[in-house]
Amino acid sequence: MRKEYDFYKGKRGPVVPIAKGKSRITIRLDDEVLEWFKAQVESAGGGNYQTLINAALVEHIRREAEPLEKTLRRVLREELRRAG
Repeated sequence: MRKEYDFYKGKRGPVVPIAKGKSRITIRLDDEVLEWFKAQVESAGGGNYQTLINAALVEHIRREAEPLEKTLRRVLREELRRAG
Protein backbone atom coordinates (compact mmCIF):
# COMPACT_ATOMS: atom_id res chain seq x y z
CA MET A 1 0.00 0.00 0.00
CA ARG A 2 1.06 3.52 -0.65
CA LYS A 3 1.48 6.07 2.11
CA GLU A 4 -0.61 8.56 0.12
CA TYR A 5 -3.22 8.32 -2.62
CA ASP A 6 -4.23 10.99 -5.11
CA PHE A 7 -8.01 11.32 -5.31
CA TYR A 8 -7.88 14.47 -7.43
CA LYS A 9 -9.80 12.85 -10.31
CA GLY A 10 -11.98 10.72 -8.03
CA LYS A 11 -15.75 10.74 -8.43
CA ARG A 12 -18.41 10.12 -5.80
CA GLY A 13 -20.96 7.39 -6.26
CA PRO A 14 -21.09 3.69 -6.99
CA VAL A 15 -18.15 2.04 -8.73
CA VAL A 16 -20.53 0.24 -11.08
CA PRO A 17 -23.44 2.38 -12.24
CA ILE A 18 -26.94 0.97 -11.76
CA ALA A 19 -28.49 -0.21 -15.02
CA LYS A 20 -31.53 1.63 -16.37
CA GLY A 21 -34.77 0.11 -15.15
CA LYS A 22 -33.15 -1.09 -11.91
CA SER A 23 -33.45 0.46 -8.44
CA ARG A 24 -31.25 -0.04 -5.44
CA ILE A 25 -33.31 -0.98 -2.39
CA THR A 26 -32.88 -2.51 1.02
CA ILE A 27 -34.98 -5.59 1.68
CA ARG A 28 -35.16 -7.96 4.63
CA LEU A 29 -35.36 -11.64 3.74
CA ASP A 30 -35.51 -14.70 5.96
CA ASP A 31 -32.07 -16.24 6.41
CA GLU A 32 -33.28 -19.55 4.96
CA VAL A 33 -34.50 -17.79 1.80
CA LEU A 34 -31.19 -16.02 1.29
CA GLU A 35 -29.20 -19.20 2.01
CA TRP A 36 -31.30 -21.13 -0.53
CA PHE A 37 -30.65 -18.61 -3.32
CA LYS A 38 -26.94 -18.45 -2.50
CA ALA A 39 -26.77 -22.27 -2.54
CA GLN A 40 -28.47 -22.33 -5.95
CA VAL A 41 -25.88 -19.94 -7.35
CA GLU A 42 -23.03 -21.94 -5.82
CA SER A 43 -24.33 -25.26 -7.17
CA ALA A 44 -24.65 -23.67 -10.63
CA GLY A 45 -20.96 -22.79 -10.52
CA GLY A 46 -21.26 -19.10 -9.73
CA GLY A 47 -23.26 -16.04 -10.53
CA ASN A 48 -25.20 -13.51 -8.54
CA TYR A 49 -27.85 -14.51 -6.02
CA GLN A 50 -29.52 -11.10 -6.35
CA THR A 51 -30.04 -11.70 -10.07
CA LEU A 52 -31.56 -15.09 -9.21
CA ILE A 53 -33.94 -13.51 -6.69
CA ASN A 54 -34.97 -10.91 -9.28
CA ALA A 55 -35.60 -13.64 -11.87
CA ALA A 56 -37.77 -15.57 -9.38
CA LEU A 57 -39.84 -12.47 -8.65
CA VAL A 58 -40.27 -11.68 -12.36
CA GLU A 59 -41.35 -15.28 -12.99
CA HIS A 60 -43.86 -15.06 -10.13
CA ILE A 61 -45.35 -11.85 -11.53
CA ARG A 62 -45.55 -13.38 -15.02
CA ARG A 63 -47.31 -16.48 -13.71
CA GLU A 64 -49.74 -14.43 -11.59
CA ALA A 65 -50.84 -12.65 -14.77
CA GLU A 66 -51.15 -15.95 -16.65
CA PRO A 67 -54.72 -16.97 -17.52
CA LEU A 68 -56.04 -20.00 -15.62
CA GLU A 69 -56.25 -22.18 -18.74
CA LYS A 70 -52.62 -21.50 -19.60
CA THR A 71 -51.58 -22.26 -16.00
CA LEU A 72 -53.43 -25.58 -16.04
CA ARG A 73 -51.86 -26.56 -19.38
CA ARG A 74 -48.38 -25.68 -18.10
CA VAL A 75 -48.83 -27.64 -14.87
CA LEU A 76 -50.19 -30.67 -16.73
CA ARG A 77 -47.24 -30.60 -19.17
CA GLU A 78 -44.77 -30.38 -16.28
CA GLU A 79 -46.41 -33.25 -14.41
CA LEU A 80 -46.64 -35.45 -17.51
CA ARG A 81 -42.99 -34.79 -18.27
CA ARG A 82 -42.03 -35.84 -14.71
CA ALA A 83 -44.15 -38.98 -14.95
CA GLY A 84 -42.26 -39.95 -18.09
